[in-house]
Amino acid sequence: MARGAGPPLRRLLLLLLQLLALPAGRGNRTGPDSMYVSEYFSQSAQKLSFYSWYGNAKLFHFHVPEDTVLLRWLLQASRGKGPECTSMEITVHFRYGAPPVINPLGTRFPANATVRPSYNISITLSSAVQNTTFVNVTTPAAGDWFIAAHLPEAAGRIEVKGFSTPCPYMFQADMFVLRLTDMPVLEPGVAMPQTIVSPAKPLHVKVFVPKHAAGMRLELLSCVSSEHKACAVRVVLGSITLPQSFQRILTCTGSTNCSLALDSPPWEKWLQIMVESLGAANASVLVEVVASFTGEASGNASDRRSFCLQPQPVVREDLDVVSVRYRLLNGPSVPVNSLSPTLLLLNLNTGMDSGGSLVVSLLLNKTSVGLANASVAACVSAASPVLSPNATQNCSTAFFQGYPLSMSTSSAEAMLIVPYPQTDDWFLSLQLICPKGQGACDSAEAKVTVFAYLTPCFNDCGPYGQCSLLRRHGYLYAACSCKAGWGGWSCTDDTKAQSVGAQNLATLLLTLSNLMFLPAIAVAVYRYYLVEASVYTYTMFFSTFYHACDQPGVAVMCIMDYDTLQYCDFLGSVVSIWVTILCMSRVKKILKYVLFVLGTLLIAMSLQLDRRGVWNMMGPCLFALVIMVAAWVYQGVKRRHCYPSSWKRWVFYLLPGITLAFIAISVYAFMETNENYYYTHSIWHVLVACSVAFLLPPRDKHKKPWAWSQKLTCRYQICQNDREELYAVT
Repeated sequence: MARGAGPPLRRLLLLLLQLLALPAGRGNRTGPDSMYVSEYFSQSAQKLSFYSWYGNAKLFHFHVPEDTVLLRWLLQASRGKGPECTSMEITVHFRYGAPPVINPLGTRFPANATVRPSYNISITLSSAVQNTTFVNVTTPAAGDWFIAAHLPEAAGRIEVKGFSTPCPYMFQADMFVLRLTDMPVLEPGVAMPQTIVSPAKPLHVKVFVPKHAAGMRLELLSCVSSEHKACAVRVVLGSITLPQSFQRILTCTGSTNCSLALDSPPWEKWLQIMVESLGAANASVLVEVVASFTGEASGNASDRRSFCLQPQPVVREDLDVVSVRYRLLNGPSVPVNSLSPTLLLLNLNTGMDSGGSLVVSLLLNKTSVGLANASVAACVSAASPVLSPNATQNCSTAFFQGYPLSMSTSSAEAMLIVPYPQTDDWFLSLQLICPKGQGACDSAEAKVTVFAYLTPCFNDCGPYGQCSLLRRHGYLYAACSCKAGWGGWSCTDDTKAQSVGAQNLATLLLTLSNLMFLPAIAVAVYRYYLVEASVYTYTMFFSTFYHACDQPGVAVMCIMDYDTLQYCDFLGSVVSIWVTILCMSRVKKILKYVLFVLGTLLIAMSLQLDRRGVWNMMGPCLFALVIMVAAWVYQGVKRRHCYPSSWKRWVFYLLPGITLAFIAISVYAFMETNENYYYTHSIWHVLVACSVAFLLPPRDKHKKPWAWSQKLTCRYQICQNDREELYAVT
């Protein structure tokens, strides 16, 4: 969308219009019937992240209008000014028609997946706080364009929110387009004379490719220079698409005819043609261009099968977001022969289909009639199908390199996975190929079962991954987040994967380490701190089952919803610290229990607002410490000696407990990484539980140890008045 115009923006626009060599007005009229118009599109800046999976890449989605002759990207990267900000390299990927398929970590893609490297550039932020980069694309393809930007690979350290301030790296992409209004239309079979005023102002025309066009021929019938010299022009057919571009270039010299033939041009699309003069700067050139198309030859009725396509009716069934199934009306099996290709249309042109993975699975029926040593060649292509047998083996069209597949009686299955297929009509072409020539198996017919569907994540990311649906404004796309050391596009790369034994060990450590709360619970019960013991029991229970549910792979068990377990674990951990410190303060019971309840309610509220914020733990701890210090100072002043007064209490209980607590906080805040999480976090569990057992104060002097025989007596009961230290018989 267009950004609002302010004084700084106007200056920027004026600068960019000058860079585009246009006057700052309505446009630049280059002829009686055409005019250049510039347009500006922008999206809000995004904060970049270090890369660990595709969700860390920030996506920008733009739409290039028709008849665009120049596209200019303005890429702005910036970083903060704090001491934590260092030199950084930002990688920016470009792609037409779908989000870029990237692999910064160098992991493996799933078997049968065909991936072409994305076009990318690097932007370095060193001493400069901001970097501005321009990227130009001449005659870009109209439609969706995507940009993805990210920082280098993540270090893997688990940072507690609030303990450190990460440096903000920001990235913004703006798009400027120069399009031609009233672009001349080249009618098929009709010669069009046009004048190229100068080499700096090339001629732009377009022609519409009809459906079922098998070939196209472009001819330069005449070329006359105003200087009466040998005419030299360059003809460029098609538009630029990234990462791969298949523009066809034809250089013509002299006055002789010059032509270029294309097989399988893109159906039902405008094909842009640019003619530029290679002569002198002040010389004009008069050219005459004609375009013609060849369709499917009908042939005679008796031999129609050898010329015509065999289209199979396909119904698109939308199942969910980026989830589509293609159903063949005549059954899952289609006939395939050697005389003409069998064609299936896979519609992926809604604009919302490019965020998933296209999967095509083929199965050859080995009992097909007359197969012998013949094989079936298949080709999956976008924009137009492959129509001739030779091209089927090569699997290429005029402006697209397709994805070939092959089946035979020895290898009857074939599968293709296309991550993020570009928005377009896709075609599946199948044809029977005979080793002794096409005439050797004219009577043979193969049966091929076709399964084609669009899925958000292939195989739902497997057992060691999670398929996440991502959104950029109104555009939705999916990606896999891998666990347990697995990696790759679909979490199929086991190079760094944890073994099943390691997964079981991690689960046992993270769950059984919570049993160290049992000594703390026993101490609390023995000293009559029953409320505190209940809190520790709650924490031990939910921490155990939260970590049992949080594990990837096979060693996982969830007794309830994951989010509920996580919330209860975090709540129990913070409340345990809260009640322990308040218990150490030795305030009056009524005040202590009021603070217990009030603090728990406030902690529950803060965790709901921000579950991972460091102040959710540090805030209650500091407030409880203030209360404890105030209570100890009050007791010390009242008694006129240090409180607690016993040196044994300090040496054997308080100092070891405080030391264990500080070590636990250090491990939790500064030592945890993705690789060592299962044992460093287990150490955190052990240290915290042991510190609680040391820090709990002794029981009141007026309370006797548990004596079950006295509790079970009848008739008479001895009651103790803690306040007056008197006894009465009732």
